[in-house]
Amino acid sequence: MKTSTGRRDWVHYYFKSTSGVIGLFLVLVMVILSIVSALNLAPIDPLEQNPIDALQGPSGTYWFGTDQFGRDIFSRSIDGMSRSLSVALLSVGLAAVVGVFLGVVGGFFGGWLDNLVVRASDVIFAFPAILLALAIVNSLGNSWIDTSIAIAIVYTPIFIRVARGPVLTVKEMDYVKSVRVLGFSTPRILIRHVMPNVLAPIVVQIALSLSWAILTESGLSFLGLGTQPPDASLGLMVSEAQALASFAWWTLAFPSLFITVVVVGLNLVGDGLRDALDPARRSSG
Repeated sequence: MKTSTGRRDWVHYYFKSTSGVIGLFLVLVMVILSIVSALNLAPIDPLEQNPIDALQGPSGTYWFGTDQFGRDIFSRSIDGMSRSLSVALLSVGLAAVVGVFLGVVGGFFGGWLDNLVVRASDVIFAFPAILLALAIVNSLGNSWIDTSIAIAIVYTPIFIRVARGPVLTVKEMDYVKSVRVLGFSTPRILIRHVMPNVLAPIVVQIALSLSWAILTESGLSFLGLGTQPPDASLGLMVSEAQALASFAWWTLAFPSLFITVVVVGLNLVGDGLRDALDPARRSSG
């Protein structure tokens, strides 16, 4: 009953957050559009070229206009958003699983294992994220899975730190020491007594990391190291539109708008989750 009540409690506080509700709405819109694209329900094939309709402005037929090849920008934008969200979900999922595992295990056991985990994460942190991602993608390849792996490697140390910090505090608490004395197994202690106390910052970090991952994927595609033509990518669309923006503003505006909306939405969701899951912020509110 306590778990159910606690769940309802933080959900209630989340929906009291205006920014959280707005962020959730924006993200849901982008997710629905991505699902439409994934199910091939877009109004026009994003790869279909109609040279006779090249560089047409927004209209009833082409809602967001067309690019230099006569391709529908709306269909390509939602297709690119679908690909960006796929990369973000896979990369952040991998980073969260590996990073949380290493952070919890290292923080709980300490010693040489903790030192190894911390030193390895420090080495990765020493490189600028985008440069490290560029190097990894250049080594692995340009597929969306390769891009996801590269982003996951870059963001894993973030989750290590987010998970490790609370574990260092929780493992010294009396109730954890008590269950150790009672002979509870280590997996049981970690799962039932440690993890519930580190989940809140991890959940917030996942929401924020999703927005960073989308920006990173768009940046890699913009530089030519992510999704390759003719497939759609928001970053690639922005890159191709640079030379067209002065006389075909829609080719740059709408892909950029999609990136902005989903990134802002995910950041607002992260803010809402942080406020809802932090008892101190609840009481002050």
